Amino acid sequence: MRFIGNKENLVNKIHQVMQSKNIQGNSFFDFFAGTASVGKYFKKLGYQIFSSDLLHFSYVLQQAYIVNNEEPKFSKLLNKISIKSGFLFSSPLLLVVEYLNQIDPVEGFIYKNYTPAGTSGLKQARMYFTNENGKRIDAIRQQIEIWRKEKLVTQNEYFILVACLIETAPFYANITGVYGAFQKKWDVRALKPLKLRGVPQIVNKKENYAFNVNSVDLVDKIKADIYYLDPPYNQRQYAPNYHLLETISKYDNPKIKGVTGLRDYSNQKSNFCNPESALGELSKIAKKANCGALILSYNTEGIMPQKKIISTLAQYGQVELSEFEYPRFKSNNNGASKTKKHVKEQLYILKK
Repeated sequence: MRFIGNKENLVNKIHQVMQSKNIQGNSFFDFFAGTASVGKYFKKLGYQIFSSDLLHFSYVLQQAYIVNNEEPKFSKLLNKISIKSGFLFSSPLLLVVEYLNQIDPVEGFIYKNYTPAGTSGLKQARMYFTNENGKRIDAIRQQIEIWRKEKLVTQNEYFILVACLIETAPFYANITGVYGAFQKKWDVRALKPLKLRGVPQIVNKKENYAFNVNSVDLVDKIKADIYYLDPPYNQRQYAPNYHLLETISKYDNPKIKGVTGLRDYSNQKSNFCNPESALGELSKIAKKANCGALILSYNTEGIMPQKKIISTLAQYGQVELSEFEYPRFKSNNNGASKTKKHVKEQLYILKK
Protein backbone atom coordinates (compact mmCIF):
# COMPACT_ATOMS: atom_id res chain seq x y z
CA MET A 1 0.00 0.00 0.00
CA ARG A 2 1.15 3.56 -0.76
CA PHE A 3 1.60 5.13 2.67
CA ILE A 4 3.76 8.09 3.71
CA GLY A 5 6.69 6.87 5.78
CA ASN A 6 6.02 3.20 4.99
CA LYS A 7 9.11 1.25 6.05
CA GLU A 8 8.45 -1.83 3.91
CA ASN A 9 11.48 -1.10 1.71
CA LEU A 10 13.64 0.04 4.62
CA VAL A 11 12.94 -2.45 7.39
CA ASN A 12 15.61 -4.91 6.27
CA LYS A 13 18.23 -2.14 6.43
CA ILE A 14 16.87 -1.06 9.83
CA HIS A 15 17.26 -4.64 11.04
CA GLN A 16 20.84 -4.72 9.76
CA VAL A 17 21.64 -1.61 11.79
CA MET A 18 20.04 -3.22 14.86
CA GLN A 19 22.20 -6.31 14.42
CA SER A 20 25.34 -4.21 14.04
CA LYS A 21 24.48 -2.51 17.35
CA ASN A 22 23.73 -5.86 19.02
CA ILE A 23 20.08 -4.99 19.61
CA GLN A 24 18.06 -8.15 19.92
CA GLY A 25 15.37 -9.77 22.00
CA ASN A 26 12.15 -11.75 21.92
CA SER A 27 9.49 -9.01 21.97
CA PHE A 28 8.94 -5.94 19.81
CA PHE A 29 6.57 -2.98 20.25
CA ASP A 30 5.68 -1.31 16.92
CA PHE A 31 4.60 2.01 18.43
CA PHE A 32 3.18 3.70 15.28
CA ALA A 33 2.09 0.68 13.26
CA GLY A 34 0.71 2.30 10.08
CA THR A 35 0.46 -0.45 7.46
CA ALA A 36 2.03 -2.95 9.92
CA SER A 37 5.00 -3.53 7.59
CA VAL A 38 7.56 -3.35 10.42
CA GLY A 39 5.49 -5.55 12.71
CA LYS A 40 5.09 -8.12 9.91
CA TYR A 41 8.84 -8.22 9.34
CA PHE A 42 9.70 -8.87 12.97
CA LYS A 43 6.81 -11.30 13.41
CA LYS A 44 8.38 -13.39 10.65
CA LEU A 45 11.63 -13.34 12.63
CA GLY A 46 9.84 -14.90 15.59
CA TYR A 47 9.37 -11.89 17.85
CA GLN A 48 6.27 -11.49 19.99
CA ILE A 49 4.67 -8.34 18.56
CA PHE A 50 2.80 -5.53 20.26
CA SER A 51 1.34 -3.12 17.73
CA SER A 52 -0.67 0.09 17.98
CA ASP A 53 -1.99 3.00 15.95
CA LEU A 54 -4.69 5.68 16.25
CA LEU A 55 -6.02 4.94 12.76
CA HIS A 56 -8.71 2.26 12.59
CA PHE A 57 -7.70 0.99 9.15
CA SER A 58 -4.23 0.38 10.60
CA TYR A 59 -5.83 -1.59 13.43
CA VAL A 60 -7.62 -3.77 10.87
CA LEU A 61 -4.31 -4.52 9.14
CA GLN A 62 -2.67 -5.24 12.50
CA GLN A 63 -5.44 -7.70 13.37
CA ALA A 64 -5.09 -9.45 10.01
CA TYR A 65 -1.29 -9.57 9.88
CA ILE A 66 -0.08 -9.42 13.48
CA VAL A 67 -2.77 -10.89 15.75
CA ASN A 68 -4.05 -13.60 13.42
CA ASN A 69 -1.83 -16.65 13.60
CA GLU A 70 -3.47 -19.19 11.30
CA GLU A 71 -4.77 -19.67 7.80
CA PRO A 72 -8.50 -18.80 7.89
CA LYS A 73 -10.80 -21.76 7.29
CA PHE A 74 -14.17 -19.98 6.84
CA SER A 75 -15.80 -23.29 7.81
CA LYS A 76 -19.23 -21.80 8.61
CA LEU A 77 -19.30 -19.43 5.65
CA LEU A 78 -18.23 -21.90 2.96
CA ASN A 79 -21.22 -24.09 3.85
CA LYS A 80 -23.53 -21.15 3.08
CA ILE A 81 -22.16 -19.68 -0.14
CA SER A 82 -21.94 -21.05 -3.65
CA ILE A 83 -18.58 -20.95 -5.46
CA LYS A 84 -18.03 -21.53 -9.18
CA SER A 85 -16.48 -24.93 -9.81
CA GLY A 86 -13.35 -23.48 -11.39
CA PHE A 87 -12.20 -22.17 -8.01
CA LEU A 88 -12.91 -25.21 -5.84
CA PHE A 89 -9.22 -26.04 -5.36
CA SER A 90 -8.30 -22.57 -4.09
CA SER A 91 -7.59 -21.80 -0.43
CA PRO A 92 -10.62 -20.95 1.76
CA LEU A 93 -9.66 -17.26 1.71
CA LEU A 94 -9.37 -17.11 -2.07
CA LEU A 95 -12.71 -18.92 -2.41
CA VAL A 96 -14.39 -16.23 -0.30
CA VAL A 97 -12.54 -13.46 -2.16
CA GLU A 98 -13.74 -14.86 -5.48
CA TYR A 99 -17.31 -15.02 -4.19
CA LEU A 100 -17.10 -11.35 -3.17
CA ASN A 101 -15.81 -10.48 -6.63
CA GLN A 102 -19.00 -11.94 -8.12
CA ILE A 103 -21.68 -10.26 -5.98
CA ASP A 104 -23.92 -7.54 -7.39
CA PRO A 105 -22.81 -3.88 -7.00
CA VAL A 106 -24.54 -1.70 -4.39
CA GLU A 107 -25.07 2.06 -4.32
CA GLY A 108 -23.85 2.63 -0.75
CA PHE A 109 -21.90 5.26 1.17
CA ILE A 110 -18.75 5.17 -0.97
CA TYR A 111 -20.68 5.38 -4.23
CA LYS A 112 -22.91 8.19 -2.96
CA ASN A 113 -20.04 10.31 -1.61
CA TYR A 114 -16.83 9.54 -3.52
CA THR A 115 -17.81 8.86 -7.15
CA PRO A 116 -18.82 11.31 -9.93
CA ALA A 117 -22.39 9.99 -10.25
CA GLY A 118 -22.94 9.88 -6.51
CA THR A 119 -21.75 13.49 -6.07
CA SER A 120 -23.01 14.98 -9.33
CA GLY A 121 -24.94 17.63 -7.38
CA LEU A 122 -21.77 19.14 -5.92
CA LYS A 123 -19.92 22.04 -7.53
CA GLN A 124 -16.99 19.68 -8.02
CA ALA A 125 -18.00 16.02 -8.27
CA ARG A 126 -15.65 13.79 -6.29
CA MET A 127 -13.52 11.48 -8.41
CA TYR A 128 -11.91 9.14 -5.89
CA PHE A 129 -13.37 6.03 -7.53
CA THR A 130 -15.25 5.33 -10.74
CA ASN A 131 -18.99 4.82 -10.32
CA GLU A 132 -18.72 1.07 -10.78
CA ASN A 133 -15.75 0.65 -8.44
CA GLY A 134 -17.49 2.71 -5.76
CA LYS A 135 -20.44 0.33 -5.95
CA ARG A 136 -18.11 -2.68 -5.85
CA ILE A 137 -16.48 -1.40 -2.64
CA ASP A 138 -19.91 -0.84 -1.06
CA ALA A 139 -21.15 -4.29 -2.03
CA ILE A 140 -18.07 -6.07 -0.67
CA ARG A 141 -17.95 -4.06 2.55
CA GLN A 142 -21.64 -4.50 3.26
CA GLN A 143 -21.50 -8.25 2.61
CA ILE A 144 -18.57 -8.66 5.04
CA GLU A 145 -20.58 -6.80 7.69
CA ILE A 146 -23.63 -9.01 7.09
CA TRP A 147 -21.52 -12.14 7.58
CA ARG A 148 -20.14 -10.72 10.82
CA LYS A 149 -23.63 -9.97 12.18
CA GLU A 150 -24.85 -13.42 11.17
CA LYS A 151 -21.78 -14.94 12.91
CA LEU A 152 -20.73 -16.73 9.75
CA VAL A 153 -17.14 -15.50 10.16
CA THR A 154 -14.86 -15.45 13.19
CA GLN A 155 -13.31 -12.21 14.41
CA ASN A 156 -10.02 -13.08 12.71
CA GLU A 157 -11.79 -13.94 9.45
CA TYR A 158 -13.73 -10.67 9.59
CA PHE A 159 -10.59 -8.56 9.97
CA ILE A 160 -8.81 -10.51 7.23
CA LEU A 161 -11.63 -9.80 4.76
CA VAL A 162 -11.77 -6.09 5.63
CA ALA A 163 -7.97 -5.99 5.30
CA CYS A 164 -8.31 -7.49 1.81
CA LEU A 165 -10.55 -4.57 0.83
CA ILE A 166 -8.30 -1.95 2.44
CA GLU A 167 -5.29 -3.38 0.62
CA THR A 168 -7.19 -3.56 -2.67
CA ALA A 169 -8.85 -0.12 -2.76
CA PRO A 170 -5.63 1.95 -3.22
CA PHE A 171 -4.91 0.17 -6.52
CA TYR A 172 -8.10 1.70 -7.94
CA ALA A 173 -8.12 5.08 -6.19
CA ASN A 174 -7.79 8.16 -8.39
CA ILE A 175 -5.10 9.79 -6.23
CA THR A 176 -1.42 10.67 -6.48
CA GLY A 177 -0.48 9.01 -3.21
CA VAL A 178 -2.77 10.14 -0.39
CA TYR A 179 -6.49 10.79 -0.06
CA GLY A 180 -6.15 14.45 0.84
CA ALA A 181 -7.20 15.20 -2.75
CA PHE A 182 -8.47 13.36 -5.82
CA GLN A 183 -7.23 13.88 -9.39
CA LYS A 184 -9.42 15.85 -11.78
CA LYS A 185 -8.55 13.50 -14.63
CA TRP A 186 -8.73 9.72 -14.40
CA ASP A 187 -5.58 7.79 -13.66
CA VAL A 188 -5.42 4.77 -16.00
CA ARG A 189 -5.33 2.30 -13.13
CA ALA A 190 -8.38 3.89 -11.48
CA LEU A 191 -10.43 2.99 -14.57
CA LYS A 192 -9.80 -0.75 -14.23
CA PRO A 193 -12.63 -2.84 -12.73
CA LEU A 194 -11.96 -3.44 -9.05
CA LYS A 195 -10.99 -7.01 -8.22
CA LEU A 196 -10.61 -7.92 -4.56
CA ARG A 197 -7.25 -9.44 -3.62
CA GLY A 198 -6.34 -11.82 -0.83
CA VAL A 199 -3.77 -10.98 1.84
CA PRO A 200 -1.04 -13.30 3.16
CA GLN A 201 -1.04 -14.67 6.69
CA ILE A 202 2.01 -14.85 8.94
CA VAL A 203 2.20 -17.57 11.60
CA ASN A 204 4.78 -17.35 14.37
CA LYS A 205 3.07 -19.22 17.22
CA LYS A 206 3.39 -16.26 19.59
CA GLU A 207 0.64 -14.37 21.39
CA ASN A 208 0.65 -11.08 19.48
CA TYR A 209 -1.42 -8.00 20.31
CA ALA A 210 -2.90 -5.02 18.44
CA PHE A 211 -4.35 -1.78 19.82
CA ASN A 212 -6.33 1.09 18.31
CA VAL A 213 -5.34 3.78 20.82
CA ASN A 214 -2.79 6.53 21.36
CA SER A 215 0.33 4.45 21.91
CA VAL A 216 1.61 6.89 24.53
CA ASP A 217 -1.15 5.59 26.79
CA LEU A 218 0.35 2.09 26.55
CA VAL A 219 3.92 2.94 27.56
CA ASP A 220 3.57 1.96 31.20
CA LYS A 221 1.47 -1.10 30.31
CA ILE A 222 3.64 -2.90 27.73
CA LYS A 223 7.01 -4.44 28.46
CA ALA A 224 9.03 -5.35 25.37
CA ASP A 225 12.70 -5.88 24.62
CA ILE A 226 12.55 -3.35 21.77
CA TYR A 227 10.37 -0.27 21.32
CA TYR A 228 10.28 0.95 17.71
CA LEU A 229 8.98 4.50 17.12
CA ASP A 230 8.20 5.76 13.61
CA PRO A 231 6.22 8.96 14.28
CA PRO A 232 5.06 11.61 11.78
CA TYR A 233 7.99 13.72 10.62
CA ASN A 234 6.15 16.91 9.71
CA GLN A 235 3.07 18.97 10.56
CA ARG A 236 0.70 17.06 8.25
CA GLN A 237 -1.61 14.79 10.22
CA TYR A 238 -2.03 11.27 8.88
CA ALA A 239 -5.78 10.94 9.47
CA PRO A 240 -6.98 13.42 6.79
CA ASN A 241 -4.51 11.96 4.30
CA TYR A 242 -6.09 8.53 4.69
CA HIS A 243 -9.68 9.46 5.58
CA LEU A 244 -11.23 7.30 2.87
CA LEU A 245 -9.47 4.14 4.04
CA GLU A 246 -10.64 5.00 7.54
CA THR A 247 -14.24 5.20 6.32
CA ILE A 248 -13.98 1.93 4.39
CA SER A 249 -12.57 0.19 7.46
CA LYS A 250 -15.22 1.52 9.87
CA TYR A 251 -18.04 1.82 7.32
CA ASP A 252 -19.83 4.01 9.83
CA ASN A 253 -21.57 6.52 7.51
CA PRO A 254 -19.78 9.50 9.06
CA LYS A 255 -20.63 13.16 8.64
CA ILE A 256 -18.28 14.49 5.98
CA LYS A 257 -17.42 17.94 4.68
CA GLY A 258 -15.49 19.90 2.10
CA VAL A 259 -14.43 19.26 -1.46
CA THR A 260 -12.81 15.95 -0.49
CA GLY A 261 -15.56 14.63 1.81
CA LEU A 262 -13.33 14.67 4.88
CA ARG A 263 -14.49 12.90 8.05
CA ASP A 264 -13.84 14.32 11.52
CA TYR A 265 -10.38 13.41 12.83
CA SER A 266 -10.19 15.64 15.91
CA ASN A 267 -9.52 12.63 18.16
CA GLN A 268 -6.80 11.22 15.92
CA LYS A 269 -4.22 14.00 15.97
CA SER A 270 -0.62 13.24 16.85
CA ASN A 271 1.46 15.51 19.08
CA PHE A 272 4.44 14.60 16.89
CA CYS A 273 2.99 16.83 14.14
CA ASN A 274 3.54 19.89 16.35
CA PRO A 275 7.12 21.10 16.87
CA GLU A 276 6.16 22.49 20.27
CA SER A 277 4.84 19.19 21.62
CA ALA A 278 6.86 16.56 19.70
CA LEU A 279 9.96 16.64 21.90
CA GLY A 280 7.85 16.59 25.04
CA GLU A 281 6.01 13.53 23.75
CA LEU A 282 9.30 11.82 22.90
CA SER A 283 10.65 12.54 26.39
CA LYS A 284 7.52 11.10 28.00
CA ILE A 285 7.83 7.90 25.99
CA ALA A 286 11.57 7.46 26.58
CA LYS A 287 11.19 8.07 30.31
CA LYS A 288 8.41 5.48 30.81
CA ALA A 289 9.38 2.93 28.16
CA ASN A 290 9.79 -0.49 29.73
CA CYS A 291 12.35 -1.83 27.27
CA GLY A 292 16.00 -2.63 26.78
CA ALA A 293 16.33 -0.52 23.65
CA LEU A 294 14.24 2.21 22.07
CA ILE A 295 14.69 2.96 18.36
CA LEU A 296 13.38 6.19 16.85
CA SER A 297 13.05 6.27 13.06
CA TYR A 298 13.18 9.82 11.79
CA ASN A 299 14.63 11.70 8.84
CA THR A 300 16.67 14.76 8.08
CA GLU A 301 13.60 16.84 7.16
CA GLY A 302 11.69 16.18 10.38
CA ILE A 303 10.44 19.01 12.60
CA MET A 304 12.46 17.83 15.63
CA PRO A 305 16.10 19.02 15.37
CA GLN A 306 18.79 16.35 15.61
CA LYS A 307 20.59 17.93 18.57
CA LYS A 308 17.38 18.22 20.57
CA ILE A 309 16.40 14.63 19.85
CA ILE A 310 19.76 13.41 21.10
CA SER A 311 19.71 15.59 24.22
CA THR A 312 16.13 14.49 24.98
CA LEU A 313 16.90 10.78 24.69
CA ALA A 314 20.27 11.09 26.45
CA GLN A 315 18.45 11.86 29.70
CA TYR A 316 17.41 8.22 29.85
CA GLY A 317 20.44 6.25 28.65
CA GLN A 318 23.12 5.87 26.01
CA VAL A 319 22.24 7.27 22.56
CA GLU A 320 23.68 6.42 19.14
CA LEU A 321 22.70 7.76 15.71
CA SER A 322 22.89 5.80 12.44
CA GLU A 323 21.93 7.26 9.04
CA PHE A 324 21.36 5.98 5.51
CA GLU A 325 19.85 7.44 2.33
CA TYR A 326 16.60 6.34 0.67
CA PRO A 327 14.37 7.67 -2.17
CA ARG A 328 11.85 10.34 -1.22
CA PHE A 329 8.14 9.41 -1.18
CA LYS A 330 6.57 11.15 -4.21
CA SER A 331 3.88 12.97 -2.23
CA ASN A 332 6.62 14.70 -0.25
CA ASN A 333 8.22 16.21 -3.37
CA ASN A 334 6.96 19.72 -2.77
CA GLY A 335 8.07 23.13 -1.61
CA ALA A 336 11.67 24.29 -1.76
CA SER A 337 13.01 20.74 -1.77
CA LYS A 338 10.88 19.40 -4.64
CA THR A 339 13.91 18.56 -6.79
CA LYS A 340 15.61 16.57 -4.04
CA LYS A 341 15.42 12.85 -4.81
CA HIS A 342 16.70 11.35 -1.56
CA VAL A 343 16.50 11.94 2.17
CA LYS A 344 18.40 10.36 5.03
CA GLU A 345 16.75 7.92 7.38
CA GLN A 346 17.94 8.51 10.92
CA LEU A 347 17.90 5.77 13.55
CA TYR A 348 18.27 7.13 17.06
CA ILE A 349 19.07 4.19 19.32
CA LEU A 350 18.54 4.57 23.05
CA LYS A 351 19.86 1.80 25.28
CA LYS A 352 18.19 2.24 28.63
